[in-house]
Amino acid sequence: MKDKYEVVVGLEVHAQLLTKSKAYSSDLNEYGAHPNTNVSVVSLGHPGTLPVMNKKTIEFAIKLGLACHSEISSHQYFARKNYFYPDLPKGYQITQDKTPICTGGFIEIKGENEGQKKIGITRIHMEEDAGKSIHDVDVYDTLIDLNRAGVPLLEIVSEPDIRTSQEAYQYLTEVRKLLRYLDICDGNMEEGSLRCDANISVRLIGETDFGTKVEVKNMNSIKNVQRAIEYEVTRQIEAIEKGEKIDQETRSFDALKGITISMRTKEAANDYRYFPEPDLPPLYISVDQINEVKKTMPALPKELFVKFKTDFGLSDYDAYNLTDNKSLALYFNEVTKNTTHYKVAANLMMGEVKSYLNELGVEIDLFPISPIVIAKLSNLIAEEKVSKTVANQRIFPELLSNPNEEPIDIALRLNLLVESDENNLKSYVVQVLNENKVEKERYQNGEKQLIGFFMGQLMKVSGGKADPKQANSILRELLESSK
Repeated sequence: MKDKYEVVVGLEVHAQLLTKSKAYSSDLNEYGAHPNTNVSVVSLGHPGTLPVMNKKTIEFAIKLGLACHSEISSHQYFARKNYFYPDLPKGYQITQDKTPICTGGFIEIKGENEGQKKIGITRIHMEEDAGKSIHDVDVYDTLIDLNRAGVPLLEIVSEPDIRTSQEAYQYLTEVRKLLRYLDICDGNMEEGSLRCDANISVRLIGETDFGTKVEVKNMNSIKNVQRAIEYEVTRQIEAIEKGEKIDQETRSFDALKGITISMRTKEAANDYRYFPEPDLPPLYISVDQINEVKKTMPALPKELFVKFKTDFGLSDYDAYNLTDNKSLALYFNEVTKNTTHYKVAANLMMGEVKSYLNELGVEIDLFPISPIVIAKLSNLIAEEKVSKTVANQRIFPELLSNPNEEPIDIALRLNLLVESDENNLKSYVVQVLNENKVEKERYQNGEKQLIGFFMGQLMKVSGGKADPKQANSILRELLESSK
């Protein structure tokens, strides 16, 4: 049944900006403060107060527009979006209606068959956030915290180019990654600093007209956005197959039950009575201003992905995983300045380093070992001065305790350098064969795959120090000669 239909999804992403103050006042923009403390007469909309534009908001919007290949509008006007809600103290939001700061552009995601797909951007505009209504603290009353009122937001509106829940997941992941690379939003959906509304509809394959869209709100994770889309698509298709009409409505997502619930029906588009904001002058952005922002642009994930693949010869998988987190990508980039053994270094990063970070739940900023030391450890492994096992299990833990010590010094102190003396290696092989006579006989009777078992035993006997190539050669030689 689902095969007859095409899914059409557009996403509206609201990103809270990491400015020190709010969008139009000097109130602190700070998460976690005591309720209703980061407020003033300006953010509360008292009579006679005037908003003042936060320049950082403009800079951050230009950054995101450049990263999304958008066109930056030179002339803009602000508007008031009027509606009543208890956590909206002014009775309106200052936003951009007819003249968004950014128009057009795209974000690339992984398409089918490992290709790339561009999800179009309709617009990116600046606005201020509303306060927060809290329903789960008091049994009888809804509580209002106005600390969030006036916090600067960028709303990123996509074209209806998304065709699967997986594409929506990838798109949101890329948006969050961009915001974090640009240092303009922390992307924490659980804290509400990144929020997403999904406009979802279905239509028969081959149809050109869009179906009736349903807007789903209240999703606090990227995974929940994916789940909500999957549920809503199934619900709409089943309704259409039964001959029922799809209502244009707003629904919320219940994460515990995995279902969407109707909140309100939209007979027509909401009338917010937009009109020009009389207290803010028109905004003019010059080419020089855009060029100044361009100079501050960091390396973006796509650039680093290409660099790691092209310059360092890493696979798509390695490059993607290393660029998934900005701090990790920049750390690895520093590692590569002191080694040419990029694959070995990448394995260390994705293995021991990430395991340590995940175990402690910290970012790489708190990792005690410097990039140059990780590079030196990579060199030791690549040059076969220590085995990979010894490096991971013995030297790396020592470096965590003594991050200023040289990896080679640890290897010497603990007698961990690869053993390449032929006589010593031969004595290890003889010991292993004497201790495993049954397996030796099985090997000599044709079970050649047992060579892996013998090598494992050999590494145990040598404490992981035996040169693998030499030891393997001597092992095969003695196994064959003693038939």
